[in-house]
Amino acid sequence: MSADPSPPEGAGESTFVLIAALAANLGIAVAKFVAAGMTGSAAMLTEGFHSVVDSLNQILLLYGQKRAARPADAAHPTGYGRELYFWSFVVAILIFATGAGLSVYEGIVHLRAPEPPQDPLIAYIVLAVSFLLEGASWLTAVRGFRGAKGKQGWWEAIRRSKDPPAFIVLFEDSAALAGLLIAGAGIFLSHATNDGRWDGVASILIGIVLGVVAILLARESKGLLIGERASPELVAAIRSAIDARPEVVRVDEVITVHLGPRSVFVATSVDFVDSVSAGAVERLIADVELRLRNDWPEIGSVYIKPRSMVNVVESTAS
Repeated sequence: MSADPSPPEGAGESTFVLIAALAANLGIAVAKFVAAGMTGSAAMLTEGFHSVVDSLNQILLLYGQKRAARPADAAHPTGYGRELYFWSFVVAILIFATGAGLSVYEGIVHLRAPEPPQDPLIAYIVLAVSFLLEGASWLTAVRGFRGAKGKQGWWEAIRRSKDPPAFIVLFEDSAALAGLLIAGAGIFLSHATNDGRWDGVASILIGIVLGVVAILLARESKGLLIGERASPELVAAIRSAIDARPEVVRVDEVITVHLGPRSVFVATSVDFVDSVSAGAVERLIADVELRLRNDWPEIGSVYIKPRSMVNVVESTAS
């Protein structure tokens, strides 16, 4: 017996984090490109590309959230929740190919043909303003993720999170803050030593930071796209709720798969007492589903397969 899957709910917090990050990155990107054009800094140009990629990423994640919220239909009976995981993986690829790739390329170009340092004042002003805006976005992401992680450690919460926008924005903003510091150091060293190659080195280092972040995000998104089980706490609660019933001999297996951040597919195989009638089994299953959903709203589809069916079939036939 099963219940109709419902679209994911409760995505408001991650949506707010995405919109805040998008607004910050769009403004920062314009300022960085203006500063790059006026100073000729490779690190500043790289940071401009970085902000553009981040902005595109947030747009893709917002699009993915909207697509994933569509209700189930005949073609997709368990809903569209996993589409968000697909777009999260695309974001990781974009960070690696575009953000990291362009940064390393620009750095190599400026190492081979360094430009003489120019007045860094504009670059410093843009970096300072960008740091404040990125810092505000980062704090918003941290507050949102801290509320979701509960008592878990930060890395454990990231590994167990089923909501990619929450940790993607956190990773992106952390990389952006690191990139701004590296860009500032590169510009300073270029002027202090009168050697434009430091600017190229900074650009390459920014690319390496983005590459590491992209690999981490791709690994987490791949696991979600393939299909990850629900938390051990939810699996234990499902088993306990069914096994506690007197009509149940044992629960043989509990299979769970996340179909979205807040949508879990559940399938169980249950051995019932042989004397239980088919009608009693149906009522028990309906009651267990209701109780589980009250305690765990993220549960979507529930399939409970009775293992001992001999007397159930005989009772139905009589």
